[in-house]
Amino acid sequence: MLDVTQVMVQEHRLILRMVALVDANAARAEQGVFQDWAFFLDAVDFIRTYADRFHHAKEEDVLFVELVNNGMPAKRSPIEAMLIEHDHGRAFVGALESAATAALAGDESQVPAIVFNGRGWAALLTDHIHKEDTILYPLAERVLPAAVRPRMVASYQAAAGDGTLHVRYQALVERWEREAATPVG
Repeated sequence: MLDVTQVMVQEHRLILRMVALVDANAARAEQGVFQDWAFFLDAVDFIRTYADRFHHAKEEDVLFVELVNNGMPAKRSPIEAMLIEHDHGRAFVGALESAATAALAGDESQVPAIVFNGRGWAALLTDHIHKEDTILYPLAERVLPAAVRPRMVASYQAAAGDGTLHVRYQALVERWEREAATPVG
């Protein structure tokens, strides 16, 4: 039987690398040793494009739809919980973008908002991905019938396009990981 969650587990690995960067750089900003506000705007771009439009769209438009079509309730269910968390993440990201944009323009009073929203998003996503990888995805693999799986995989492949989006955002994460490994001062 085709595995319909493995691609998303793999995407989680890249998302978790950005989560680690956001959390670490928010902590460094709180300590006053990190002021590269452009990083947070790059993180917002990654989150909105790769994590949300690319990855969450597969969950919301394909996986969750098939789970509901195959008997999982849409309300008061793991699906509803994941959708609520997606929305909470989007709220953190919107606030992070506003604060980082203002900080980049010279408003240092935005540092607490950057820290709060960056660390809040990182904590939410860490927990969210853990629940998906250990509870929801294994459940999906058990309950989704073989008949729907080829269509799901085809939808995922169509969303992936020629692969340049993944390559672009992997390079972005790697660039910031190299920056983080460079000693400050």
